[in-house]
Amino acid sequence: MKENIKQIAEHLLQINAIKLNPAKPYTWASGWKSPIYCDNRKTLSYPETRNLIRDSFVSFILNNYPEVEGIAGVATGAIAHGALVADQLKLPFVYIRSAAKGHGMENLIEGDCLEGQKYVVVEDLISTGGSSLKAVEALRAEKCTVLGMVAIFTYGFQTAVDNFLKAQCRLDTLSNYETLIETAINKGYVSDKELDTLKEWRKTPDKWGKE
Repeated sequence: MKENIKQIAEHLLQINAIKLNPAKPYTWASGWKSPIYCDNRKTLSYPETRNLIRDSFVSFILNNYPEVEGIAGVATGAIAHGALVADQLKLPFVYIRSAAKGHGMENLIEGDCLEGQKYVVVEDLISTGGSSLKAVEALRAEKCTVLGMVAIFTYGFQTAVDNFLKAQCRLDTLSNYETLIETAINKGYVSDKELDTLKEWRKTPDKWGKE
């Protein structure tokens, strides 16, 4: 995926899937304040970007996981991307909810997964990795093998790196925070002053903006 890393970062900025606004920070669901906001659901509305992401995932999976037997998407942001990838690879697809349904079959995994089946998990965004790894745990609980996870974007937090190492799950992403910022500077999306703010936030994102 490395050959497309800058191209994908540029696409995410162009379509406003990633917004940089150091002057007016966003509040994440976790309560963290952030000068950057990522909504990769937007990529589905742009065929060129959507297909670039799909094809990048497909190429990477074919080259790195030739033994893959199924694709799993993490709800809700990666359901569509995962289904597109599975369709191209002619593989079974399931998606994993953040929590089991409170009615009906009370499923956590939607679709049929077989014991011992080898999956690659598709995710849209990696922050701390906590919610993403719950999907990995759900598949493992069904005695499926998780070969690894592929995602569109990561903030590259050390917490996420540590969590994936602890879970013994490989993670690869199409783009990342460092490449995004480099692209944003080169394309004039941020000023030097705004860059300083982004760098400060990146050091301690859980504390930034709360002082």
